Amino acid sequence: MDELRKIDLNLLLTLHALLTEKHVTRAAVRLHRSQPAVSHALAQLRDHFDDPLLIRKNGKMTLSARAQTLLPPLEASLYGLNNLVGSPEFDPSTTKRRFRIAMSDYAARIVLPSLLVYLRQNAPGFDLAISQASREMMLAQLEEGEVDLALGVFPAAGSAIQKETLFTEQFICLADRGFLPENGQLTLEEWLAKPHVMLALLPDAVDEIEKALIARGLKRHICVALPHWSAAVSLLPGTDLVLTVASRSVIPERYHESLSRFEPPLPLSAFNYEQAWHSRKNTDPAHQWLRRAIVMSCEHFIPHDA
Repeated sequence: MDELRKIDLNLLLTLHALLTEKHVTRAAVRLHRSQPAVSHALAQLRDHFDDPLLIRKNGKMTLSARAQTLLPPLEASLYGLNNLVGSPEFDPSTTKRRFRIAMSDYAARIVLPSLLVYLRQNAPGFDLAISQASREMMLAQLEEGEVDLALGVFPAAGSAIQKETLFTEQFICLADRGFLPENGQLTLEEWLAKPHVMLALLPDAVDEIEKALIARGLKRHICVALPHWSAAVSLLPGTDLVLTVASRSVIPERYHESLSRFEPPLPLSAFNYEQAWHSRKNTDPAHQWLRRAIVMSCEHFIPHDA
């Protein structure tokens, strides 16, 4: 306990805000304090830990190596203290909390609508801040405490990352039927000869489709690579482009009447769509409740064979 006497515990709250936001002004807004006050607190923290904590790199603030090691135990300790001095009973109807969730616009389109209906009815004090990133970046953000939850496909998550399957997804193809054979199907040779739309945050990403092609020594022509699920479908009418995509992202009633949906002409394994979080969030009752709410929201999805 001697070390605790050397620091104002309020500084630990400021430290958590600074390490999470990586920005003095945003930390000040989060703490409802002035920017000069938070800058002064940062100077005190740097002196206490004998470390810069936040360093400027490539035009933005990043965590020092020491700060990266401080964040996980700091966050776990603050949650523990909050539970100690707070109300012993968690009540979602009265709790006020802001959660940072990373997801693609695929998840934003199919998960958020039903989730928000449920939250507004049962936890109106829950606010969501949604961000988008690659799956690798999402995992890094979970590790560093930048986000509370991530929704996506995470086959290479580290041991500290917990995962829960929300649903099993599969791939389908979409194309303008005017550029398809009469039977509405493509052979593998015909499919490979077509120009393709690829959905990825990074143009050169290697997703499950690319991995399946590489394993067979095959390659397709990527004519357009973009990160926007909804926009990708609108590129297809009147063109010979083919889109191979997760089935729930394209509901028949929502895409152009000229488009035809068909099975991919090569085996593409089904995959689990998951929510992921850092293990330090395991005992947080509000976080647990939100995870259950997301699972319940996913039960309202339209089946992928609709």
